[in-house]
Amino acid sequence: MESLIATQLSCLSHPQRLEIFQLLMRRYPGDVSAGEIVSALGLKPSTGSVYLGALHNAKLVSKRREGTSLLYRAELDSVTGLFGYLLEDCCLGRPDLCPQPAPIDKGQLNVVFLCTGNSARSLMAEAILRDADIPGMSVYSAGTHPYAEPNPVALKTLEKRGHDTGTLRAKPLEDVGDTLRHADIVLTVCDRAANTEGPKWPGNPIRAHWGLPDPVGVEGDKKFRKAAFKQTYRALRRKIDAFAALPLNTLSRADLQHAVDDIAKLEP
Repeated sequence: MESLIATQLSCLSHPQRLEIFQLLMRRYPGDVSAGEIVSALGLKPSTGSVYLGALHNAKLVSKRREGTSLLYRAELDSVTGLFGYLLEDCCLGRPDLCPQPAPIDKGQLNVVFLCTGNSARSLMAEAILRDADIPGMSVYSAGTHPYAEPNPVALKTLEKRGHDTGTLRAKPLEDVGDTLRHADIVLTVCDRAANTEGPKWPGNPIRAHWGLPDPVGVEGDKKFRKAAFKQTYRALRRKIDAFAALPLNTLSRADLQHAVDDIAKLEP
């Protein structure tokens, strides 16, 4: 056990291996291909392969093959063992070494949907959850690199399903700055936004990745592109309906984290 802990600490002491592990934590519980990892972090494929091999050997990530691709995922059980050893065995369980996240006020939940452009997926998610009208819940969205305006097909898709789009706009994180300081749940809906480190969220909010393909980038005729937005809406609606059905007032923070992770696994 102690030999493995030493290997894991040595592995994570390398800045770029740590970057890979952090990316996989942001994308958890999803799998990420080796190609996407090296592209997101600007690594050479050979270098990325060596780093991923070291993380896998240290049991910090798992891997599986799908076709010609190797897919990687953060190994939470192993990470839990590492933290448990450090805090309980090594540091004798000192409470002053175990930072506690800010408690969640179940009477006022702030939910933020985050993507890159904030023109389609995150705006659609904002509208769907907002219209679920959950008491005490405020819903926002933002983009890491927002477009100038919402995608018109996304707005029409929402309007045809009875959602009010009058207040929706593409906006940078700075425009929801106060919300960032009080966010309780942060949900990324595009892989690119999840692959970047992003802002530091005060209070350590619950985070999950509900990644979906970008309908804006779909090529083809008008009918085909409209179908992509409809599919995105259905996928988001399924996840958000599951979220809205959670007994939020009775779930512990850990249970709520597990719940949003499970929702991420729902098929589109």
